[in-house]
Amino acid sequence: MGKLTTILFLCSMVVIAQGLEFDKRPEAVEKWFKTLRLKKEKVTKLHFYFHDIITGNKPTAVQVARANTTSDQSPIAFGAVFVMDDPLTLGPEPNSTLLGRAQGIYASAGMDEVGFHMTLSYVFTSGEFNGSTLSILGRNPILNTYREMPIVGGSGAFRLARGIATAKTYWFDPTSLNAIVEYNVIVIHYE
Repeated sequence: MGKLTTILFLCSMVVIAQGLEFDKRPEAVEKWFKTLRLKKEKVTKLHFYFHDIITGNKPTAVQVARANTTSDQSPIAFGAVFVMDDPLTLGPEPNSTLLGRAQGIYASAGMDEVGFHMTLSYVFTSGEFNGSTLSILGRNPILNTYREMPIVGGSGAFRLARGIATAKTYWFDPTSLNAIVEYNVIVIHYE
């Protein structure tokens, strides 16, 4: 290994060790994949709160589309599509430590019960997983006490991640439709 390569390798290891941004250059990602067989799987458990604010001065989720047949009065709102950029916090309080954002789309996909199809990324902006993401894709029957959605991938510390995200409504206001949802995440990824 040349001097420059050694220096670059050590610098990237320092960045990774500090939990900062992962090296996402194509050559660095390729090197990571080449060493994948040497890496060990590990399980990480995460716990945070998701603040979905539909109304007020600074909504974090907005309706961007709906079917012509979607009724404003329908509790199911079948056909409504929302885009979100919801805060993820350590505790349920809105001013709790910000861990990242839940960015993506959810659509009311149930005809007989309220059920959202969720396509989103947890984008971590602080702490140990700063710069990493987890991708969620699945059904969220929001009126059920316990819901689970699959983790289908990730980036940074969570490259090739798989696992499960469970959701439980912590608080919901039926007038404003604002909600705080508690998430427990179990993710399998590589060291």
